[in-house]
Amino acid sequence: MRRVGIFEGGGISLSEALLDIRKSPNVSRAGAIGCFIGIVREVADDGSRVKGIWFEAEREMAERALQEIADWAMGRPGIADVRIYHKIGELGPGEDIMYVIVSASHRRELFETMEMIIERIKKEVPIWKKELLEFGGRWVHSK
Repeated sequence: MRRVGIFEGGGISLSEALLDIRKSPNVSRAGAIGCFIGIVREVADDGSRVKGIWFEAEREMAERALQEIADWAMGRPGIADVRIYHKIGELGPGEDIMYVIVSASHRRELFETMEMIIERIKKEVPIWKKELLEFGGRWVHSK
């Protein structure tokens, strides 16, 4: 499996992603594996009921940006491996949106790197989301 990817809806599962990083030749250097799972919330920040989220991406540019982030993370001290997968299309409440999986020598490097990866994804990757609400919809800016 690739280190990064953009997938339609159910094109990737958490179990597949975890199995892939555990099979990495670098896993022998790891003392920890951490996983961030972004999910679709059912209630928006303003209290509106969310029926789903529509994600769009310029796939080639988004995968290139994810790869740059993964390569950067791999260069950080203590990081053994990284996987970043993001789903596009329509996803319903409770469904997984994104997996960021990091294996590292120690938890400190793991958590610091994972947080930085997530922040970079929000700022740098051309993926857009539209909340599908009970009464209409709206495009949402990443926080």
